[in-house]
Formats: sequence, C-alpha cells, structure tokens
Amino acid sequence: MTLTESELLAKVPTQLYIAGKWIAGHGKNPISVEDPATGKTLLQIANANSTDGLAALTAADEASAAWAKVSPRERSDILRRAFELVKARSEEFAMLISLEMGKPIAEARGEVAYGNEFLRWFSEEAVRISGRYGSSPEGTGRMLVTQRPVGPAFAITPWNFPLAMATRKIGPALAAGCTIVIKPAELTPLTTLLLTAVFEEAGLPAGVLNVITTSTSAETSAPIISDSRLRKITFTGSTSVGVRLLEQSAKQVLRTSMELGGNAPFLVFEDADLDAAVDGAMLAKLRNIGQACTAANRFIVHESLADEFANRMAKRMEEMPLGRGVNPDTKIGPVINEKARENLKRLVDATVSEGGEILTGGTYVSGDGYFFAPTVLTNVKPGSTILNEEIFGPVAPIVRFKDEDEAIRLANDTVYGLVSYAYTQDLKRGLRLIERLDTGMTGLNTGLVSNAAAPFGGVKQSGLGREGGLEGIHEYLETKYVMIPDPSL
Repeated sequence: MTLTESELLAKVPTQLYIAGKWIAGHGKNPISVEDPATGKTLLQIANANSTDGLAALTAADEASAAWAKVSPRERSDILRRAFELVKARSEEFAMLISLEMGKPIAEARGEVAYGNEFLRWFSEEAVRISGRYGSSPEGTGRMLVTQRPVGPAFAITPWNFPLAMATRKIGPALAAGCTIVIKPAELTPLTTLLLTAVFEEAGLPAGVLNVITTSTSAETSAPIISDSRLRKITFTGSTSVGVRLLEQSAKQVLRTSMELGGNAPFLVFEDADLDAAVDGAMLAKLRNIGQACTAANRFIVHESLADEFANRMAKRMEEMPLGRGVNPDTKIGPVINEKARENLKRLVDATVSEGGEILTGGTYVSGDGYFFAPTVLTNVKPGSTILNEEIFGPVAPIVRFKDEDEAIRLANDTVYGLVSYAYTQDLKRGLRLIERLDTGMTGLNTGLVSNAAAPFGGVKQSGLGREGGLEGIHEYLETKYVMIPDPSL
C-alpha cells in the first residue's frame, strides 16, 4: 500500500534515541526539517545539546562490553533482519529521502537499494572476522593475532545521501562489535530516524545504536570527541570540517575515518566512444543533482571532441524536467538550500569573468524551492575558480586538452583525490591512467563507481580510511598480538 506524504511523515520518529528510548532533547527550539523543493517545513524534531550528546555516549559505553561479547552470528542476524525490513519498506524510505533531500524519486529508490546493501554486506562480513596463528620465525613460540572491536564510535553523516551514509557507518560498526552514536545532518535527519526505528524492530539491544539530532553540531559534538570513553570517529563531509575533527581527535588519539571533499576529473580522450562518454558524464555529473562527493567536477576533454561533447551534454541537460523529487516525471530536483544555490551562481559568474562561456543554464529557476538550471560551461580556462572548488550542483565546466600528459596534469592539479573518470578505447592507455590518476577510485569507461562490496575512499585531502568492501569492517577493529612460548620447549 502506497502511503500519502502525511501518512509517511506520521510514521517518522521525532525524538532522540538514547539507551533504547525515544526522548526529548534539551537543546533550544525544535529543528524544522524543510522540503527543498517547496521551502516548507516537513516535520519539527528534537534538538540535542551537549548534555544529550554525553548521555548518548554514556549509553554506548555502557552497552559496549556486552555487545562486543555477542556472537558474530547474532550480530549478523540483526543486520540481516534490518536489511529485510528496509527492503520491505523501500518505497517509504525512497519517498522520505526525496521529501527531505529533494532528489528525484527514481534516484531515491536507487539510494535505498545501494544503502541497504551495506547492511546485507556487513551482515555477511560479521562472521568473517579472522586472525592467524603460527610459529615465530625463530621457532621459540607461537604467534596469535586476533581482531577485536575498537570500542564506542561517533559517526557524523552528511545531508546528501541520508540512508547510504548512515548504513555505510552503522553496518560495519555493528558487525565489528562496536556500539555507536550517530549524528545525522540537520538538513536531512528524518531518514536516519526512520532507520533507527527499523533497527529497534530488528531487535538491536538498547544502547548499541544512539541517535542525536542537533542544530548546534560543533557544540554538541565537542564534549563527545574529547571524552576518553570514545575510541573512534567516522565523518563524511567537507575537508575543512574534517581537518577540525582530526585536530580534536588527536588529543584522544582516536581512530579516525574521514571521507572528505572531492574534485573529480572526467577525462574524455580522442578515441573515446562519445555516446558512452556523454551517457557516463550525465550519470557522473547529475547523480543526486550533482550534490555528491563523487560527482564529476571537471570535464577534461580532448580538443577534437570538446565542442561536440559540450553540445550533446547541453542538449541532454535541457531535456531534463525539473521539479519536486516525488513527482515521477522529475529528472532534476532542487539543490539543498538557498546558500547552495547562491554558491552555484557565484561559481558560474566567476567562470564567465575568467573567460568561460555559458552554453546552457547558469541561472536560478523561478518559483518555489531552490532550483538551479542545469548548466554547461565551455572554454573554461585552466586555473579558473570553478576548477579548484567542489561545485556540488548541476554545473559542468569543460576544459580542453591536447595530449595525454596534459590531461593527467590537469586531472591531478588539485588537493583532492577521491575519484576520477576516464573514457578511452585504448587498453594500454586505460592501464596507464589507472596508475597515473592520483585518486582512491577510478571509473574506467563508466560514470558510476560506488558499490557496497568495494572500498570507498580517497587520497590527499579527500580523506583517510575506506568504507565498504573487505576493508570497511577493519576501520572498526583493533589488532591484538599474543606471544605464546613453544609448548614443546
């Protein structure tokens, strides 16, 4: 049965979740969660302050020892039950994501499928945590190496993928035997609250998962991070905030996972399949309305194809209907708020002042909500402002190159290194690009790289650690080594 918007919103919890109970927050004024397509309030929810944050950490700490002793199979079963419940309620989650974040409903369904895979994947990884046992090189003893949970973790998630960013952190933490406090973004907290209700239904013990929503993120988070009971922090968001969190974490020598900013290059070589490259470009640029750390940020196109590539991309963008995400015909939704829209206009104007040209778009869309016309910018000069900042919206700047070395130089000319994309039909060139592109991930002849079974993360100022894949659970495990004398000596 399909729920109406009001029926769905009535099912979303609006309080904090601490020690297995839904409670009111102590922060000033409730948080109003807005629909970015209309500017209207969807729900008002509890607002946590530092007292609530420390209460959540206390709950996680008190539950930590017992949860670490729960068998891997039981932890796996809980995660699997949560996966099945999200799957059964996938349309509810998709509609809620679309309402609070603005993405088209088809993409929201894709996020539910993708995000839910982290619960299934880590339910399977929970029973595969391994160690090793063997003789020391000298033959004088036996070496035992085991893995154990890091301890209570604090997760801070962004607004752009409200389900996937939560499951990508909760899944491995629970699988490893860690308890967790999660602070979803103030702009899109509803999906995490509904997910928490699912975990409660799946039988997760009290205190293992705690959720605080707050409008005073820094003030609420600081006492948690400085508390000696916390052992791990995981964050997805901007590099500037990540740096501050790393500085705070250093005082407690916390284990950290940081998935930070991106400035993804999208390279199109002269031998590329142009149809495939344009398809990949549309996917890599406009997924989530361009509001993704993996979004293609800089289109670096061989001079022989640049005009044709730009014209095709502009035509495709002009044909995409804009509207409210829950409308099934919508292909492009709003950006998250007015600040984001103003930033897009600033970047477009700066590009034009620096010699670039607007091929299509470049303007606000009149009416309700925070809509910005999908934009293609051509003849963008190397060194332009827009090439040095994360765009986070439906704006595609195109830069020309002459040869492979220049393309590589332009692609690597950034402090970021999350993901890169490249289109070429030359196998040898493709292998060279894999080696030379300075990013943690590369999409070779594809505009989509994310997968729960793959390690997600970057290099340079794009972060530390990996989420997903075989590597993801190790972010929540400590290695312990034991030396045992040879029993025969």
